[in-house]
Amino acid sequence: LHPPAELEKRKHKLKRLVQTPNSFFMDVKCQGCFSITTVFSHSQTVVVCGNCQTVLCQPTGGRARLTEGCSFRRKGD
Repeated sequence: LHPPAELEKRKHKLKRLVQTPNSFFMDVKCQGCFSITTVFSHSQTVVVCGNCQTVLCQPTGGRARLTEGCSFRRKGD
């Protein structure tokens, strides 16, 4: 009844003991102007910085790919 967290994380999102999504929101810091933008992890559009218009992440088939030099932090619960 208490499976390890690593084992649960690898399972499909609907087959876990408690169903949880794989997606999350994250704060992405721009490498140019150091402003923080909130981005969805599986965003389907290109996200640009509000100040300097540099590309922060690009969509792929699943998770969005962050641009080189950008750092991110997962949003809290």
